Parts: sequence; structure tokens; C-alpha cells
Amino acid sequence: MLETTPLRQQITRDVFDYQQLVACLSQFSKPRDKICRLLASGEIVRLRKGLYAFGESLRQAPISRELLANLIHGPSYISLDYALNYHGLIPERVEMVTSVTLGRSRTFTTPCGIFSYRRLNQSRYAVGVILEEHNDLSFLIASPEKALADKVWADKRFDGIRLSAYGPYLLDDLRLDPARLAVLDNDCLDAIARAYDSRKLDRLMRCLQTLREQSHA
Repeated sequence: MLETTPLRQQITRDVFDYQQLVACLSQFSKPRDKICRLLASGEIVRLRKGLYAFGESLRQAPISRELLANLIHGPSYISLDYALNYHGLIPERVEMVTSVTLGRSRTFTTPCGIFSYRRLNQSRYAVGVILEEHNDLSFLIASPEKALADKVWADKRFDGIRLSAYGPYLLDDLRLDPARLAVLDNDCLDAIARAYDSRKLDRLMRCLQTLREQSHA
């Protein structure tokens, strides 16, 4: 533990990359061997290739899985089921952190949990993404409107061909909160629908409009 104390002093964040780690171990003739010893002792843990965290006994705070999601595979932002739960649109707690990425679809199993990524093309990617700040950390996450659009678009179980199927899908299958659906931002939804340029998303917007009208009736 004494050998790690200077490392903990040099690296202020609990999560760090390989370049930071090697720079702090430059006094060793074989930094890679030292990294192997740190991993074996549990003083640091590998989250994925090139990304590390201090072991639990050396962490300053619990690791933010939201921040990790942005770091593990990028460019990416949190979306889909995890973001829907984060924003209070669905009641079920989501253990897997789900994200959208410009890279290829991948899933990572790490000591901090499972992180899943779905590919989305450039034109549909950025609209509706927000920077969320929590304590002294910040991470990219879909707005409630974008999380819903991403979910509907990515859900292969739902073909979205019939407009009449959207209500049961949203309220019964996904168990979305009707009150939260009624207050989604119209301008944001319109911008997302234009970016997607998809009949499936156009039908979603029509369904949401009907649900809003019913809530005010």
C-alpha cells in the first residue's frame, strides 16, 4: 500500500487511462511489470483495455457508472433503457448501463457492471443530447425525448408499422409513465423527428400528440 500512496497523490481522479498511469510510473525500469503487480494486488483494477480505476480501498468516492459509460466506448452518450429510468419515464431499475455510440455496437463486462452500446449514424446522433452534472462530475446523456426516440428506433421487437400499436407498446410494454409523456418538450421532439427522418419516429410523434390531447381532455 505504501508504494501506491504516491500514485494516489499524483492521480486525482479515481478513474484514469494507461497514459496517465505510465507517466506516474516513469521511475520504474519496467512500468508494465509494475502495472501487473498493482493489478494482482487489487490496488488498481482494469475496467477495459487502457482504462483503470483505483481499488475500493483507495477510492475517494463510489465510481460513477454514468461517467464510465462515456469513457469505456466512445464517442457515446447514455440512452435507451438506462436513460429512460434515469429521467423517471419507466419504473424498473436498469442494471445494465445502455448507451448510443457512433462506433460499432458492443457490450463490455467490467468490475463496475455491464455497459452496452448501440450504433447510431451521425445525422441522428447528437440532437437531443444533454450534459448532466452531478457533484463535480459531468457526463453525456440523452434528454428524455431523445432516450425515448432512441429506444423506439433501436427496439427490434417493435416494428412500428401500425400507428395503433404505439399506445400499447409505450404504456403496456415499456410501462412508460403517461404523466411524464404528456410533458415532453414538443420542440425537442420535432427536432429529433427531423433528424431521424423515419416513418417509425413520425408515428411515435403522432402517438405522443394523441396521448397529450387525451391527458388534457
